[in-house]
Amino acid sequence: MIPIREMLSETGISEQQWRVLRVLDEHGPLDASTLADRASLLFPSLTRIAQSMRKRGLISQVQDKTDRRRQVIEIADAGQKIIDDNVDHAVQIVEGFKLSIGEANYEQLLDLLALLDPNNSD
Repeated sequence: MIPIREMLSETGISEQQWRVLRVLDEHGPLDASTLADRASLLFPSLTRIAQSMRKRGLISQVQDKTDRRRQVIEIADAGQKIIDDNVDHAVQIVEGFKLSIGEANYEQLLDLLALLDPNNSD
């Protein structure tokens, strides 16, 4: 995590906020529950993190048009800029991990980590 923390120190966002932005960038707008699951956050933590991110203009949150009980969270321009500005650095970090442990071990590590996810259906 040290290389990621170093990268994030320059952005002013936390590791959890980075995960939220990455999930939204990859999957598009999501309801809060799905976002919490995909970002590996507890729902109450996401609620607190999302509030802070909304205040900073990194995400927007609106009521779902079909189900007024649901909130849909979307990456805002400022959040997308953080992703865009750091994507090359993030790719370099991943490539460094792959070089350190090898491609096969890296893929195995991801598979093993996925097993820890209680929402993993595999």
